[in-house]
Amino acid sequence: MAAELEYESVLCVKPDVSVYRIPPRASNRGYRASDWKLDQPDWTGRLRITSKGKIAYIKLEDKVSGELFAQAPVEQYPGIAVETVTDSSRYFVIRIQDGTGRSAFIGIGFSDRGDAFDFNVSLQDHFKWVKQESEISKESQEMDNRPKLDLGFKEGQTIKLSIGNITTKKGGASRPKTTAAGGLSLLPPPPGGRVTIPPPSSSVAISNHVTPPPIPKSSHGGTDAALFQTRHHSHPAGSSSEEHWQDVKDRLEES
Repeated sequence: MAAELEYESVLCVKPDVSVYRIPPRASNRGYRASDWKLDQPDWTGRLRITSKGKIAYIKLEDKVSGELFAQAPVEQYPGIAVETVTDSSRYFVIRIQDGTGRSAFIGIGFSDRGDAFDFNVSLQDHFKWVKQESEISKESQEMDNRPKLDLGFKEGQTIKLSIGNITTKKGGASRPKTTAAGGLSLLPPPPGGRVTIPPPSSSVAISNHVTPPPIPKSSHGGTDAALFQTRHHSHPAGSSSEEHWQDVKDRLEES
């Protein structure tokens, strides 16, 4: 199902490429382009590099009709599917395959050195991406296989918190309480506010109250104030004030 969802993307297109039949490799030292008939290519056409999933495909197609001439699947680069020659940077050896599983090695070459560079870099970039995807997938599988940390409470599990006495608030120290007159303890004033002193209690008011002295009593059984009021009210009308005060003085001396 995953293979059906993969789509083919084009990595590189070069309009001019030459194909050569090459002799078998003589030794392990590699292929040499000078051994080919470079002035007589066996086929010329267009080259396209496509990718589908992790596999890249080198396709040799007709320039006009686009008909496929040969195809080389590439699963790894550098690798056996694509090799460079030892004496030139413009020529390569690729392994082409048909649908029946048969394969053959042919040589390809570009007239422009820049086209050969693009061909090489396109394959390198694709397999660099394949390597990164493989590493990401591997890390993801390792994360899934790790035991997951369970921080939840088990059944019947409890937790106990011990909180000490908090005497100050964060950002300032506690202020001492002030004591007013009379032994009253006042709360510290609020920050930035006005201080309101509570009214004194009844005990303070009584202790500060002054009792007036008692009025002395006269020998006639009444107070001097009452005697004065009696004398004042019994004063005959029309008498002078001096006579009145002299009469009051005489009666006080008699008593």
